[in-house]
Amino acid sequence: MLFTFTFVHVALVGKYDLQDAYKSIRESLILAGIYGGVKVKAHFVGSQEITRENVAEKLSGMAGIVICPGFGQRGIPGKVFAAEYARTQDIPCFGICLGMQMMVIEFARDVLGYADSDSSEMRADTPHNVIDMMEEQKNITQMGGTMRLGEYPCRLRPGSRAYEAYGGKESIAERHRHRYEFNNRYREEFEKAGMQCVGVNPDADLVEIVEIPSLRWYLGTQFHPEYSSTVLHPHPLFVSFIKACIDGTLEA
Repeated sequence: MLFTFTFVHVALVGKYDLQDAYKSIRESLILAGIYGGVKVKAHFVGSQEITRENVAEKLSGMAGIVICPGFGQRGIPGKVFAAEYARTQDIPCFGICLGMQMMVIEFARDVLGYADSDSSEMRADTPHNVIDMMEEQKNITQMGGTMRLGEYPCRLRPGSRAYEAYGGKESIAERHRHRYEFNNRYREEFEKAGMQCVGVNPDADLVEIVEIPSLRWYLGTQFHPEYSSTVLHPHPLFVSFIKACIDGTLEA
């Protein structure tokens, strides 16, 4: 018997061009594809090579885009350009940790009009630090002490795409590994302009998930969903993301 597969091509926009880099993300995409009846082919796209002029060429043919996590400044502009391309072309896009932060920065620059907005991790003197360190973190001096590690609760907004992906659960818990956070001083502006903060830590009021509901699938998480995706239980956000990629491929 001859089996045929529908292939779904997804770009992994990141800076680590190594065999095991983003392995958990690759596996999560593959598992979500199996759940959706397709074979996912992940294509690494070096973010340091992406410019505003070549982003369409670099991401051509991709049914979806994952903006990968990481640290440091190398490749940051390329991730921002990828987020802008996905948003303006309405291509399903999943930002994870730093990837979510790049979505937030791009939206602040191009939609809110704060051209100089940035993360204080990348630019300490930015006048619009839409990504910043929490005040209670700033006085911690021990190495690693400022990092938010481990599992934290998150409250989902009913009716949001994230809420639907998690099967109507209002409370979830996910694993984190990061220092910088969405700056709540800008939350109202973001929501008025269309980027919704649909997942929030109930204890510290920190934004954990953002999405743009007017687009097919444009969602970022401050946490790492790939850490909890398994063979028997592929992570619901990856399943939802791949479904959007499949739907877009069929429409094309």
